[in-house]
Amino acid sequence: MRPLYLIILSLVFYSLFVNSAPKREDREPEAATGYQAKKAFTAKEYMVIAANPYASWAGKNIINKGGTAIDAAIAVQAMLTLVEPQSSGIGGGSFILYWDNKAKKLHTYDGRETAPSNASIDLFLKDNQPIKWMDAVVGGRSVGVPGTLKALDMAHKEFGHLPWAELFQDSIKLSDEGFIVSKRLAKLVAMELHPGLRKFRTSSVYFYPQGQAIREGQLKKNSALGQVFKTVAEQGVDSFYQGALAGKIAKSVAFSSINPGLLTTKDLTSYKAIKRSPVCGKYKKYNICGMAPPSSGGISVLQTLRTLEPYHLEQYQANSLTALHLFTQASRLTYADRELYIADGDFNQLPFASMLSHRYLKQRSRHISLNKDMGKIRAGKPFAQINFQQSESFELPNTSHFSIIDKQGNAISITSSIEFAFGSGLMVEGFLLNNQLTDFSFSPYKFNKPVLNRVEPNKRPRSAMSPTMVFDENGQLMLALGSPGGSRIISYVAQTLIAVLDWNLDIQQAINLPKITNRNDYTALEKGTQLENIKPNLEKLGHKVQIRELNSGLHGFQISNGHLVGGADPRREGVAVGQ
Repeated sequence: MRPLYLIILSLVFYSLFVNSAPKREDREPEAATGYQAKKAFTAKEYMVIAANPYASWAGKNIINKGGTAIDAAIAVQAMLTLVEPQSSGIGGGSFILYWDNKAKKLHTYDGRETAPSNASIDLFLKDNQPIKWMDAVVGGRSVGVPGTLKALDMAHKEFGHLPWAELFQDSIKLSDEGFIVSKRLAKLVAMELHPGLRKFRTSSVYFYPQGQAIREGQLKKNSALGQVFKTVAEQGVDSFYQGALAGKIAKSVAFSSINPGLLTTKDLTSYKAIKRSPVCGKYKKYNICGMAPPSSGGISVLQTLRTLEPYHLEQYQANSLTALHLFTQASRLTYADRELYIADGDFNQLPFASMLSHRYLKQRSRHISLNKDMGKIRAGKPFAQINFQQSESFELPNTSHFSIIDKQGNAISITSSIEFAFGSGLMVEGFLLNNQLTDFSFSPYKFNKPVLNRVEPNKRPRSAMSPTMVFDENGQLMLALGSPGGSRIISYVAQTLIAVLDWNLDIQQAINLPKITNRNDYTALEKGTQLENIKPNLEKLGHKVQIRELNSGLHGFQISNGHLVGGADPRREGVAVGQ
């Protein structure tokens, strides 16, 4: 029997770090801004699908000049920084999958942000209790070292064809001459989703000139960002991580009027992108590949699919009641494991392959009943012994995804993020800084055991971003996709894969499907869709159901009968272009 004093200490600890721990805030990373029906786009030679037409066309211009998929991706990301600042940019981080078609080899690049070297496990604690998530978002405390440019540069040095400087020209021109503000950007600014955007002078002046929110259709210039692009184009990526610009980034974080942070010029100078081995595994006859931790996408998407494999989803109609019930149950199992086991792999020695073994997932799938929701489920035991506890992190990334295939068949799938809408709210030289450190667990310990996804110096927070590629039984690329959407990204990507691989929908039809998620909490059905009609039937199975605006942003392509078929999410502004 445990001594009484140990029991009392455990109860006190529980009170401090569990009962007081912030629950997942029931908000979405971006508000929904409408639905525009879209049809599949077909092409023969190449394709670019991004979240804004300016970005798609910038990528197309690069490929028409003889550029590769990575060349086009750099142009796309630069343009998104300008025209879609709420979602991603050079002030954030990215995960990159790159398919070298000549060598038939997949490469993955980790451009995730890192915690400052001075960060400690109590970064988001006050009086030994986790602070509120919204209090952590605003200002410098939540800013991690941006990694997007470093990752793009690493991939470009391996697979780029056009000169680095040439890839920024469209964005430089549009920054100086102005772009037309989109409906989505204008609406999100007007809604004032970010509590700090008006409180910092640079961001307030940019998004609320003369105190008024920027408007749809107006011409908006960003000469400061244009100058940053000119410097990076001419002097290379080190000009972002060293020198005057790095000093301005560090100063903005350290002297933020709200929540000053710890990031320094040394953190920027020492940042490195990492080339990791992809996470790949079989689902039926297909090979599904994604990112390794700190992304949970590669593991969690594949876990969901493999858990469902014994239930033969191909026998059901798309989005039928039974199929969706089964999907939510597999999702519960996946998210339970994810919360406990997945974090930056450089800070633990867990062999994640154990989470994907057929034996383990077959055992887990036995929890699934065709007739009843299993309710909140505990994580499984894929490892012989563990000495840590489950994470409670928010993971509400405001994110963008784009997929590209060039004329040589090289392809890229990138998910890029600054976290919450408009990131930290801090704007430096025309671009926003991320608030990705809020993807760490605010509570570093539970029940006297450490949480894997706790804050540590130079560590990368866990992410749900799930850039994915699928290969056929002959090893040929057949599908590339990904999505924004916070912790729901895993569900959006997995549901879309099932729709293409099991239900034989084309990529656009799959993206169009009404969305359903369950993060081992409640079953969410997409508002305003036919899925609302199955709410009573799911409730009869024991589901707790909420109707929500599930704001995915899926962009991807498939290769079918020698043609490229592209899909862009009707819930956002993206378009597929090509030839």
